Amino acid sequence: MADAVVWASRTLPSKSTQPLLTGLHLVADKSGLTFSGSDADVSARANITADVAEIGTVLIPGRLLADITRSLPSAAIEFRIEGSRAHITCGRSSFSIPTMPVADYPPLPTMPDISGTVTGSDFAAAIAQVVVASSRDETMPPFTGVKIDIDGSTMTLAATDRYRLAVREFEWSPASPSLTTHALVPAKFLSDTSKALAHSASIGLAFTSTTEGLIGIEGEGRQTTSRLLAANFPPYQTLLPSESSSVAQINTAQLIEAVKRVSLVLDRDIPVRIHFTNGEAAISGGGGNGEIAEAREYVECSLAGDDITMAFNYHFLLDGLGAIDAPTAVISMTTAIRPAVITGAKEVDAAAYDSFKYLLMPIRQP
Repeated sequence: MADAVVWASRTLPSKSTQPLLTGLHLVADKSGLTFSGSDADVSARANITADVAEIGTVLIPGRLLADITRSLPSAAIEFRIEGSRAHITCGRSSFSIPTMPVADYPPLPTMPDISGTVTGSDFAAAIAQVVVASSRDETMPPFTGVKIDIDGSTMTLAATDRYRLAVREFEWSPASPSLTTHALVPAKFLSDTSKALAHSASIGLAFTSTTEGLIGIEGEGRQTTSRLLAANFPPYQTLLPSESSSVAQINTAQLIEAVKRVSLVLDRDIPVRIHFTNGEAAISGGGGNGEIAEAREYVECSLAGDDITMAFNYHFLLDGLGAIDAPTAVISMTTAIRPAVITGAKEVDAAAYDSFKYLLMPIRQP
């Protein structure tokens, strides 16, 4: 019960112009208990088995119920309603909670039909790779979401905050092999949900094609829905360069550690510089006069093409490198003022790159 309550209450607002939305809706029927919650944009449901003596429904302050159930011992819980109060007993613990007017509770969105399935771990890993590039600025709705493009068995995820772009492509199992759909989904919703269902053997994704778009995700007796973002995502495919003049291959972990050490002397807005040559990459930052600290690191590097120096926001660079699921980072570059594309290879000189691409805008340097 504690797990189900936590799942269903995750969407509840702490404050709302509609006080009833702070409540958790419980329905007891022959199949067991269903817990539901919503903040008007996102909804969550959880089903559990229970010995139901009497069917019924009730609305209870959600966060209070979550706090109580989390604190109870691992024992059977008895739940009953008397008048306008809910009574919870577990072992020698008991609570009495005032209920809310369930008749006025707004109906929750209906879960759409399942469009296809994917393993929880694969979906969580793909979402984690792209959400790093999404924006937290709510004044720019298109950039706070993840674009989902589906073409048959291929699903492509993309996110951008205008300074970087993350794209991940992977295979899933659609209900129809001819399925094509496009959706812009809030990044936070996808991140939270995919983490919670990461251990599910299979999760179902559902998309609606109505004017008021909706996405639904379910797995292991849990369901959640979210409204799609009503905004236009930029045509990201045109941003990925088709060719490059310099391609560096470098150990991912070593480059991450080197950038982290150099960043110790940098203010947040000061970039890290990387000079790529065939043999080594020189990572540096700071300096310029005697009053500013400076750091320099060297990492082995294989470079095909011309030597090149790039300057990056080191936070954005570390985000991209951290999202690579490969021991070797492949950095494709054209000029010092054009975007670099970071991806991964399973080993140095490998021809097959990961299906994850991270495009990063450089910082112009004098």
